[in-house]
Amino acid sequence: MKDRYDVSALPETQFEPGSKGLVLKNLLGIKSRKEMETVETVQYERVLEACALHYRRDHRFSARDLLGIHREWLGEIYAWAGQYRQVNVSKGDFSFAAAAHIPALMNDFEKNILAVYTPCQSGRLSEDANALAIVHAELMLIHPFREGNGRLGRILADLMALQAGFDPLDYGDIKGRKQRFYFTAVRAAVSKDYQPMRHVFEEIIRKTMRKIRRKSV
Repeated sequence: MKDRYDVSALPETQFEPGSKGLVLKNLLGIKSRKEMETVETVQYERVLEACALHYRRDHRFSARDLLGIHREWLGEIYAWAGQYRQVNVSKGDFSFAAAAHIPALMNDFEKNILAVYTPCQSGRLSEDANALAIVHAELMLIHPFREGNGRLGRILADLMALQAGFDPLDYGDIKGRKQRFYFTAVRAAVSKDYQPMRHVFEEIIRKTMRKIRRKSV
């Protein structure tokens, strides 16, 4: 008798044949990780532009919005796009929220986080950075999707930044030491310590503002 908790038959657990276990099974039959990264990036840029035009500055985001954005971004690539993951995932020795708890956690996230911090319009950089930090960190801890959580978090952060009157954020410096600090900031949020993530977003906002000023000179 098949174990009712066996998830091996779920599409989101399977890899594309011929990809050597490097590329998740997809609707396009892509086997190369590099090719998949390119396709996902093109779709990411498309959906970010579409969302920036669609969502108004006074919009209060919901869990349903995030499901829709994920589906719009990856729906042509993965059959499970726009659906909460059904498998547990981790990064190194850090485990994200158990799959069985995701619907309830996202419901709480909508009521206690998104409803409080969106629309993001405080008018003060430090407060806007704090709102971005809390929303982003809590979403990363839930990690609601099988793929694309970090980039979805960036889309949401960009949309909140636009609400606050900023330009889309420049994440180019989040690599090496700063990337390691970012992961530390996510872990700190487990105990509701958002200061490290606020520092991350304050730096990102300031860097973006400096870059825009240089271009305008």
